[in-house]
Amino acid sequence: MTTEATGNPLFQPLTLPNGSTIPNRICKAAMEENLAEQPGQYPGERLFTLYERWARGGTGLILSGNVMVDPSALTGPGGVVLEKGTDLTPFINWARIGKSGGGQFWLQISHPGRQLYKSLGETAVSPSDVSLDLGKFSSLFAEVRPLEVSEIERIIERFADTAEEAEKAGFDGVQIHGAHGYLVSQFLSPLANQRTDEWGGSLESRARFLLRIVDAVRARVSPTFGVGIKLNSADFQRGGFAFEDARQVVEWLEGKGLDFVELSGGNYESPAMQGNPQEEGAPQTSTQAREAFFVDFARDIAKVASMPIMVTGGITKLETAEAALEQDANGFGVAIIGIARALAADPNLPNHWRERKNAHVELPECGWKSQTLAALAVMGLTKAQIERMAKGKPPGDGGSSAAALLADQVRAATRARRYRKWRASA
Repeated sequence: MTTEATGNPLFQPLTLPNGSTIPNRICKAAMEENLAEQPGQYPGERLFTLYERWARGGTGLILSGNVMVDPSALTGPGGVVLEKGTDLTPFINWARIGKSGGGQFWLQISHPGRQLYKSLGETAVSPSDVSLDLGKFSSLFAEVRPLEVSEIERIIERFADTAEEAEKAGFDGVQIHGAHGYLVSQFLSPLANQRTDEWGGSLESRARFLLRIVDAVRARVSPTFGVGIKLNSADFQRGGFAFEDARQVVEWLEGKGLDFVELSGGNYESPAMQGNPQEEGAPQTSTQAREAFFVDFARDIAKVASMPIMVTGGITKLETAEAALEQDANGFGVAIIGIARALAADPNLPNHWRERKNAHVELPECGWKSQTLAALAVMGLTKAQIERMAKGKPPGDGGSSAAALLADQVRAATRARRYRKWRASA
């Protein structure tokens, strides 16, 4: 990778291993929008309006929210689905709009595995029949069954199908979601993956699913099409996927044609991506701070990675973003900064930061005692801002935590009914 050596590091271009260049180091990280048009689960006017706002805001790289590889497995009832045979017309329009500001636009492609809501009316699949443990909230999620080997192979092909269709539609790349407790992350976790065949057991076997997906995707797309990974630096659960595991997986990803690795952390049981890791005795470092949660991990992993490293997690201050790009004495460091909720609060943030404005973005927060409810409320507050922008309005402050959570649940219930009706007719 090559960079220009002058000016603010946030606004230096970065040439990726595939030869393409992103104009600056700010990435709009993926957020769960749940704005797909129904029936069909395709992008429409609301997503077009939303991404036009982000495109003209000056972001160098835009990542979509979850785009699902299987119509029976959505992370939320308004999730976009892209599979072999999908009508690409709305996706072509979405790609054009997302790139209209001069940055790149990639799809984040995903499968929820066991993190599937019961309201969708589907059976969840996972490496093993280990259900989510969210206490009294566990009942919100679908019954889980273990995957057959033939199903594992088919899901790998589905990831490749979606990547191939994304390139046809004009997107610049895809990011395989291997973090936050979704299916790829479940295979990596010794807590969720208790298989005894070639897909479970040792870390090497648990990583086989991810590595096979990467190989399948890269084999289907052109060398100039971007391929990235989102990986947990750790699950923040005792006995789960740990930092040392992440480091080893990144080493195994070397030479597989990746253009960047994004590091985050946590899952539904331990929402570290929102600054709330639940593992008892977790280290009190900047990885647990309210900003740049995973920077320390990312800098260390950069030492074993030839591809650029991106870090995402709670960055709201210009000075924090700039500091996160600082390299150590040996030249190792983070190359891309992923920003999510701050870009829901201010879609023009990169342009503002270029002008040294809005240097500290104030985010809506929720201080409820229940971490699960608080995490859901924070998602509701952010989605309230996204919903407003999708209607062409300013993002606002999200409103009250209780009202945002209730509104999000009502919207989800309505979209789940429409989704079930579509699945039944399909």
